[in-house]
Amino acid sequence: MKKRNTINYRNAITAFCGAGLLSMAMVGSATASSGGIALGATRIIYPQGAKEASLSLSNTSTGNVYLIQSWITNVDGSKSADFVLTPPLFTMKPKKENTLRIMYNGPALPSDRESVFYLNSKAIPSVDKNSLKGNTLQIATQSVIKLFVRPKHLPSNSVDAPKHLTCRVEGGRVTVKNPSPYFVTLVQFTVGGQKLSNSMVSPMGSLTVDVPGHNNGAVRFQTVNDYGANTAPQSCGT
Repeated sequence: MKKRNTINYRNAITAFCGAGLLSMAMVGSATASSGGIALGATRIIYPQGAKEASLSLSNTSTGNVYLIQSWITNVDGSKSADFVLTPPLFTMKPKKENTLRIMYNGPALPSDRESVFYLNSKAIPSVDKNSLKGNTLQIATQSVIKLFVRPKHLPSNSVDAPKHLTCRVEGGRVTVKNPSPYFVTLVQFTVGGQKLSNSMVSPMGSLTVDVPGHNNGAVRFQTVNDYGANTAPQSCGT
C-alpha cells in the first residue's frame, strides 16, 4: 500500500485567512516567476530511482504573504497520485525561502526513455482585512513547469538530442522526428521564416504541425536545455 501524506486543506486555508488575513483569489497562469513568488528552476530533472528531487521557492516581495499550494499533473492535465510533495501547502512571508521536496511513489516507468509530468504551484496573496477600503481584488497566479523523470544509463546525452532531429515539410505540414530517448522542446520554431507555436517532441516519437499558407521553406528552431536556457539556432532537414 502506498503511503501518502495527508493534510486538512480547508483548515489550513481557514487559518491563513484568519488572524486578520483575507485571501481573495482569481486564478491565472504565469511563468516560473510571478506575483512575488519565484521558482528556482524552469524545469526539473528527476533521476529515475532517486529518493527525491527538490525545487526552491522564494518570496521576493517586501510586504506580501502568500499561501503556496503545489501538485503534480499528468500530460492530460489530470492530477497525478504517483508523487508525494512536501509540503504541499504552506505560507511564505516576505523575503523568505522554502524547499519543495518531490518524491515519486508510483509504478515503474519506462527505463529506455524519459517520462514527463508537470509541477503546478499556485501563489495566493493575502491582504489585511482590517485595512481594506472598498473593493479589492488579489490575483492568484499559477506557475507550471515540466518535470522529467530520466532513467539512468541512457545510451546518449541530453545535450546531443537536438542534433539527431530530422524534419520534413510536405503538404502544408512539417514533421519533426526524434530518435533520442529525451523530450526535446522547440522554441523560435519557424518554417520559411514563418513562426510556429513552441512545441515538444516526445522521445522516439514525432511531431506534425500545420504550416499556414503551405510554406515549404527551411525549418529552423532553438531547443531548451536542462537548465532552461535556449540553445543556439539550428536548421533541420531530412
